[in-house]
Amino acid sequence: MRIILMGGPGAGKGTQAGPLVEKFKFPHISTGDMFRAAIKDGTAMGLKAKSFMDAGGLVPDEVTIGIVEERLAQPDCADGFLLDGFPRTLAQGSALAEILDRLGMKLDGVINIEVAHEVLIPRLTGRRICRTCGASYHMVFNKPEKEGVCQCGGELYQRSDDTVETAENRLSVYNKQTEPLIAFYAEKGLVKLINGDQPIDKVFQDILQVLGQ
Repeated sequence: MRIILMGGPGAGKGTQAGPLVEKFKFPHISTGDMFRAAIKDGTAMGLKAKSFMDAGGLVPDEVTIGIVEERLAQPDCADGFLLDGFPRTLAQGSALAEILDRLGMKLDGVINIEVAHEVLIPRLTGRRICRTCGASYHMVFNKPEKEGVCQCGGELYQRSDDTVETAENRLSVYNKQTEPLIAFYAEKGLVKLINGDQPIDKVFQDILQVLGQ
């Protein structure tokens, strides 16, 4: 089973990735993991990526794509994988299609977890951190017993990157990047739409159903 997992920030991709990997016993390949592994292993693309990162710059697409190809060519991906965080753009989607063609692989599905904008904003802005012990709470999913106060007695605060303005920007960027990509996969009949505004177990069962499991 070869799957791409898509969904906006806060849609629940990370939550669903774990049980999917447990179910299908395939590697969970996230962009961050790929970069760290390639750099640690000293691969050609890993060294290139490190040079850009050390200089404080963004890693260009050609290097990211090269790291993806290195990873997918490894033996543990022969029977399947879960791609998470790649591709993000139409250009990356086209490059992935070429990689899979070279490796003699085909995608089985693109899981797109859909959650309405007005539902995602509270999810993205609900995190609160304790200034004293660093414990993390969420105003929707994991509320503190006393508002604004950690169980240790410390003050809870909202990080600057958890504000509504930041969340709105993250969602806007994601939507602009991925709309053409989703259309690209929809034309190939690969997109499986999942309602992410449901209990976690129900979302997982819906994913299995569209995958024919």
